[in-house]
Amino acid sequence: MKKDNRYFGLRGGWLTFWITVACGTDMTLFGYDQGVFGGVIVTGDFLTTLGIKNDAGTKGTVTAIYDIGCFFGAISAFFIGDMLGRKKTILLGTTIMSIGALLQITGYSVAQMIVGRIVAGVGNGLNTATAPPWQAETSKAAWRGKLIVIELILNIAGFSLSTWVTYGFSYVPGGVAWRVPLALQFIFIVILFATVPWLPESPRWLVSKGRFEEAEQILADVEGSEIEDPYVQTEFSEIKFAAQYEKEHAVRIRDLVRGKVPANDPCTLRRVLLGMGAQAMQQLSGINVTSYYLPTVLIESVGLKNKQARLLAACNSISYLVFATIGIPNVERWGRRKMIMYAATGQCFCYLMITVLLRYADKPGYSGQDEVASASVAFFFLYYVFFGIGFQGVPWLYPTEVNGLAMRSKGASLGTATNWIFNFMVVEITPIGIDTLGWKFYIIWTVLNGSFVPFTYFLYPETAGRTLEDIDSYFRDQPSVLVFRDKRATISKRPAEFIEREEQEVRRKSSVNERAMSLAQQHRRYSLMSEENQGPLVDEMEKKSISEGGGEHKEV
Repeated sequence: MKKDNRYFGLRGGWLTFWITVACGTDMTLFGYDQGVFGGVIVTGDFLTTLGIKNDAGTKGTVTAIYDIGCFFGAISAFFIGDMLGRKKTILLGTTIMSIGALLQITGYSVAQMIVGRIVAGVGNGLNTATAPPWQAETSKAAWRGKLIVIELILNIAGFSLSTWVTYGFSYVPGGVAWRVPLALQFIFIVILFATVPWLPESPRWLVSKGRFEEAEQILADVEGSEIEDPYVQTEFSEIKFAAQYEKEHAVRIRDLVRGKVPANDPCTLRRVLLGMGAQAMQQLSGINVTSYYLPTVLIESVGLKNKQARLLAACNSISYLVFATIGIPNVERWGRRKMIMYAATGQCFCYLMITVLLRYADKPGYSGQDEVASASVAFFFLYYVFFGIGFQGVPWLYPTEVNGLAMRSKGASLGTATNWIFNFMVVEITPIGIDTLGWKFYIIWTVLNGSFVPFTYFLYPETAGRTLEDIDSYFRDQPSVLVFRDKRATISKRPAEFIEREEQEVRRKSSVNERAMSLAQQHRRYSLMSEENQGPLVDEMEKKSISEGGGEHKEV
């Protein structure tokens, strides 16, 4: 392929668009897989075929065992992600998912279904641990948060699609009612195989492997500029510095497990734990009490009929999707900290109301049992609104930002593994918890959501508006574990000291080259406009700067 035809001639915003398509498809498949089994597990033919109609424990295990596969897939990404690179890891995960999907579609026994769920989970674990870092490492700083939140909204779109598919097929008799919904995941698998191979590798991963020329060219392609652009050179230099620093201070896996970190970089373990903690909070918020089991919850806790419960679950997924879009413009404006705290407060309130209403619905002799049970449905819907705005995207975004280059793939995979192991715990205990505790089961999620607000306020530094290298610089200063008094760690906008340092470096690289200086000024104006949510003008500015510059470039 000729140099000018890299990525079929796509550069800048269009290249970022197709990377987002690939990563978004991966997360849509994740959402579809997460939601489809909620409808399958209440399908009569499925329960009869597997012989688990009246076995709540086995239902929970068949559903939750998928998360164990995802856990091991994410752990595998810890070891092989840096070895294979982002693209090859996603292709490997997609291949494994294909095998798992076939085993489930053709399943006639509990054993085969469990094997299929585990295999598919391994592939999904590899993919979900790799796609967010790939997106983060091939995105402009001002776009990074929005793009990853878009990915997570596509995750909701996949979930929503699965609820409507299973609802529609619930009117079809026999095995078609559940085998076809499981088979439809191949649509997303085909898209991944068609897009990922021709897209660029992560420039940060290439730098870590010493492939500097490739990395430099990809940075220019993503920016829609040239290698000589001082902004590209500044970013490339910062990545090289971060890579060298992380290489010299890398932590061996066995040392990380044993809690040993270099004396001159004590924040490595802290950064990993912050990413893992964000993922743990997402699952302990109780989202998969309803994502996997909302039809079951509405049938057993609220007392609705099967078809009615399925329809409400499908309608709820639409409101979930709509309100999740609020996170796109606000993930940078509000910042990661505020979004988590706002969402956790709202989720706590919703589960509190669900607990109170179901308590009275279960109270002997209470005259309004049906009314209060029905009222609780509104708070299940409202819970999804708060979760979609704040908790859907940030916990996946945070590990890709907070970890340094040497630990980014490993930190993201550990965060994803944390998500899946807590996911397994929640999905495994939910059928049993609903059967044995009734309304008291929801007290657990009320308390946990309430605890996330102070936990985030005191411990979690802000990452919005920062470049990945800004975050590295912040942690190299060994800040206090309690961040709430540190302005650098709490403001949503990029701290002035980071902006000044970057401007100095850009000016140094611009030197007296007029075109390079013009490009630097264009990038500065874009940075300012991005903070004011005027980012769509960037493509016009870049085109203008390129057209004005002509075809010849002096050495910078």
